[in-house]
Amino acid sequence: MDKIPGFMARRPGSFSAAMARKSDPYLPTHINTKPRAKFQVRALLGHCLYRRVVVWTIFFLVLLTVALFDPRFTAQSRNVLDMVHGNKGLIKETPSGMENVPLQNQGSINIYPPKQEVIHEVQLGLNNDVIEDVVEDAPNDILNDVSSDASGDTPNDTLDDIPNDIPDIPDVALIDESVRHEQETEEDIEGDNGPKWLRYKHLDGYYRGLRALVQPPGYKPEYPKPSMSASEPMPTPHHTDMPTPAIYRPHPDYNSDSWQKSYVHVNPCYVDPDKQVPAPDLYAYRGLVQGQPKAALGSHAALGLRDDVCFDRFGRYGPYGLGYSVDRGGLSESLDTESEGSETVWEQSGQINWNAVDWAEAQAECFNSNQGRFFTGNQTRDAELASTGLKKLHRTAIVVRTYVGFKWTAHAVLNFRAMISELNLQSGGEYDVHFLLHVRDNNAPIWADTTTAQEMIESNVPAEFHGLCTLWSEAQMKLFYPGNFGDTFENPSNGDIHGVYRSAHMPLQYFAVMHPEYEHFWNWEMDMRWTGSYYELFDRLGKWGAKQSRVGAWERSAKYYVPGLHGTWENFIQLVNNEILLSRRRPLLGPVSFPGKVALNQGEDFMPATCTTGSEISQCGVGEEADLITLNPLFDADESGWVFAGDVTGYETTLPKPPRRCSIVTASRLSRRLLLVMHEETWRLHHSMFAEMFPSTIAFHRGLKAVFAPHPVFLDRDWPQAEIDKAFNGGVDHSSSGRGSPFDLNNEHNHKGTTWYYNSEFAGLLWRRWLGYAQMDGRGENGGRAGEGAMRGGREEEQDPASSGRLCLRSMLVHPIKWEDPAEKDD
Repeated sequence: MDKIPGFMARRPGSFSAAMARKSDPYLPTHINTKPRAKFQVRALLGHCLYRRVVVWTIFFLVLLTVALFDPRFTAQSRNVLDMVHGNKGLIKETPSGMENVPLQNQGSINIYPPKQEVIHEVQLGLNNDVIEDVVEDAPNDILNDVSSDASGDTPNDTLDDIPNDIPDIPDVALIDESVRHEQETEEDIEGDNGPKWLRYKHLDGYYRGLRALVQPPGYKPEYPKPSMSASEPMPTPHHTDMPTPAIYRPHPDYNSDSWQKSYVHVNPCYVDPDKQVPAPDLYAYRGLVQGQPKAALGSHAALGLRDDVCFDRFGRYGPYGLGYSVDRGGLSESLDTESEGSETVWEQSGQINWNAVDWAEAQAECFNSNQGRFFTGNQTRDAELASTGLKKLHRTAIVVRTYVGFKWTAHAVLNFRAMISELNLQSGGEYDVHFLLHVRDNNAPIWADTTTAQEMIESNVPAEFHGLCTLWSEAQMKLFYPGNFGDTFENPSNGDIHGVYRSAHMPLQYFAVMHPEYEHFWNWEMDMRWTGSYYELFDRLGKWGAKQSRVGAWERSAKYYVPGLHGTWENFIQLVNNEILLSRRRPLLGPVSFPGKVALNQGEDFMPATCTTGSEISQCGVGEEADLITLNPLFDADESGWVFAGDVTGYETTLPKPPRRCSIVTASRLSRRLLLVMHEETWRLHHSMFAEMFPSTIAFHRGLKAVFAPHPVFLDRDWPQAEIDKAFNGGVDHSSSGRGSPFDLNNEHNHKGTTWYYNSEFAGLLWRRWLGYAQMDGRGENGGRAGEGAMRGGREEEQDPASSGRLCLRSMLVHPIKWEDPAEKDD
């Protein structure tokens, strides 16, 4: 990699990590290579969100000015002011203009139309942040800018032998009508104003701790409540002694006879070069906290994830340095939080000294000692390997996106130690972790001068991760993908086509070109966290994706799976298939045709043999690795109200926009072949789209296999099941597509109480409570989630004998996590 122009990465072990720490214990000194002005008009107006604020402010000021100074309004100025101070107003039109009609309600003006009475209800947003409805005949550009038990187990026990029961598949795909018509009770209503979710009761079960642990047969969730026992009181246990965690290993048993009969032997991997410190295990608790809610969207069972265990902060991160001091090789984090029983997690491994670890060296050594297990990336050699001997595996890269100036914290370090250990060292090299470091200074000669490149890494990344970094800049992308990209239908952000905001896929495409040893690439971000084992997450997602049929995949992927309403995943599949039949439309299967489509040089034969004529159609794609696995629905962007739906470049603008699919949040797994197709679309055809739309759209256009994985997403409030469906599948054909999409800026507020979305507030609140920090519980008078309500949690509360102790959560993805230790909030 050192000799590749444009992409600079340090060789593993090229300098001592311990030496690098002489001036810095574990974090880098942050240097802004390009000072920024305190206030930039261009930034204010260029960023789409800011621009919308400015546009709307001007729009309402103009309306107010007209209302105050137009002669037709001067006689009613007091009524105009009354309207401004009200919550809502009914606007009507009349052939004779504005009439002085008495207000029927505060904030209303009645005006009459020339032909047909048209009434539009406008939420002025003085008491609420969301404009619920917009005047239908407002200017198009403005409308486009509005979218917002203590078991006594010893730590030597493992959790591998606990079965993960999956409910039986029903014979008929039906939705329980008693659930569909579930009604809200009066005591659930918290307020009448603002978004509908404000009316739903907050859930408390998330905040119960380890002293309330029960075994799965005795577990009863606070949400959703079984219909027959909804009114029954839920007894919550309170253990005097803390339960004991057990080692949690979701990896295959590499020493079992069944494994070794089929696969190449796996050599153990170590943290240190002397091979004295094996990778530590993480710990989990058998059972669940009584009353803890179940996922409202997606499920563990659907993906094959364990849902009968929970994780606390010490079992999850204690092996990697949480809970002991820097002088003992830890990070000193959580020394100030409740910690009863935490010493269990170090009884086998001891408290590992992480101060001199070089993760690139450890990762490379793990692969080198196991390279006979894997395909090479050379097609000829891999064809030979596939036809002889034991089974070989493809490798996957986890590409973590970071940037110059990112503020590394102790928790970020813990997170990535866990990721590398669990994905690489504990799997015998099946995965590699890389950091793709964005250098914002386009004048920095990072591809020409190794000293500059090394200094950039040392200034912006903790020493233990230096060798995992690959540098890139937007200036490089202009060299890799030169030429005229042609016209753009819309560019709401006003960003450059080579800029990371619009085209974050470009450096990932080139990274794939330069790394033929990987078959799949996970695009990951710094502010994402997973409470369980990373290996379990990525392994199960991959296996699940391969099992999915292509038939109905696009339609299923456009819809949120609501298990409380839809039943099992198999029932959901049948439900969607029935919806396709009722629509009298053929399911989307192969490549799509559209005006102006241009063929690829490499061809478009991406359909597997299971899809050929004469094959069982339901098995089409079953067993085929997914080219794209997303973590939010793949929705039709057309008329969805998503602000970047028109950011399409390089296609003939005299023709209609090409059909598009999108998945919000760029975290996803992309296959090599998808990235190579995207690469050709970019360099040869000069096609591009907004980053969250390009991979899924190209898969759609070219007939590659794409799926949305319904991972468990939790809600902070007691939503009725039918209301979840209305809010999150309120688009075309009961999906997330088109008009009514939950990704319309007007509807995105519904995601704030979820554990996974870019604007989630609940994710950070719950994560920090799980880490042991007191948080405002978000139960204020205005219904807000962040910064309102009472201070709850923290050491004092968790240590209280009446308390249930520290939190223990099922495995879940949380995003975004912008800060963790409260001391970091104002940094």
